[in-house]
Amino acid sequence: MLRSKYLGVLGFGAMTLLAACGPKTPAATAPAAVEVGVVKLATTSAAINSELPGRTTAFRKAEVRPQVSGIIQKRLFTEGAEVKAGAQLYQIDPATYQAALTSADAELSRAQANFTAAKARNSRIQNLGSSKVISQQDVEDSVATFAQAQANLDIAKASVENARINLKYTKVLAPIDGVIGKSSVTEGALVSAGQAQILATIQQLDPIYVDVSQSADEQLAIRTQMMAGKISAKVEAKASLLLSDGSRYKHDGTVQFSEVGVSETTGTVVLRALFPNPDRLLLPGMFVRTQLQEGVHANAILVPQQGITRDRSGNGTALVVGADNKVEIRPVKTSRAIGDKWLVDEGLAVGDQVIVEGLQKAKPGATVKAVPAKIATKTGE
Repeated sequence: MLRSKYLGVLGFGAMTLLAACGPKTPAATAPAAVEVGVVKLATTSAAINSELPGRTTAFRKAEVRPQVSGIIQKRLFTEGAEVKAGAQLYQIDPATYQAALTSADAELSRAQANFTAAKARNSRIQNLGSSKVISQQDVEDSVATFAQAQANLDIAKASVENARINLKYTKVLAPIDGVIGKSSVTEGALVSAGQAQILATIQQLDPIYVDVSQSADEQLAIRTQMMAGKISAKVEAKASLLLSDGSRYKHDGTVQFSEVGVSETTGTVVLRALFPNPDRLLLPGMFVRTQLQEGVHANAILVPQQGITRDRSGNGTALVVGADNKVEIRPVKTSRAIGDKWLVDEGLAVGDQVIVEGLQKAKPGATVKAVPAKIATKTGE
């Protein structure tokens, strides 16, 4: 019996020894950190541009109207052609105005003769008056007669000038250089001085204006940043155009001025830009998209648009890899898009590593492995 107990103890010990010498169960390992693509932020110089709707307007526009009444004898231009300032456009029947000028010339000759006679008589009367040969009343009457003759002469001269001007106005001239449109009258039509109907319209198309509308709030924000020194204004603001077919107009323009008032109905401010138009590609009344270069942000922080997410209220947030490789969430304020990036006003700083790739894997508080994003490599950041 003692022998059987002894054998049992030995068997139990052998099993314990075998268990101790057998293969060990591997210990649990920590999961590998998620790899995310990041962009390390730095300051850069960025042009502040605005893309705004605009409409073309002629540089100069003149409505041709008759200055005198009469029958149109001739039309002396081709509709749609270029005309020069001073070129004759219409001829109004000059017969009555020529007769009026002839009559005025005759009246001037009479007034001149009367003036000469009154002058000579007044000179004699003055000599006699100084010798006390005639009365003072005669002297005063002579002076009055001479003054009246002088006035009649001036009136006659003015009448001649007026008749000459009216005769000149029978030739309707172009007031400016430009392209003339269709004529509203033909030969034989009766026209009147000061009539509401225009005879034709001349528009100067090279250069040409583009009037654009900008939100007053957007303009205020830009001016506020300029006053704060964040944005420097350009000495000569440049402008470019996108045509209705999506192509870019080959000539750049310059911003001329901005209205001093805000439209009460639209809340916008009108800006005017001037563009060369040598090929007459732009015509008055065309709708275009205008890109205005309003200033330069010397220390801009730009973040790829993939790195900013927004909630339903439009508030922006970004995921940043901290110094301990943990993901942090930051509230961010952006002011505008510049190309494929957001211009950041608040929430991010130089040196921050913003996650732009692998966002779906990164959770706030999680440990990640930050690597340069592929988009950063492509753009040279």
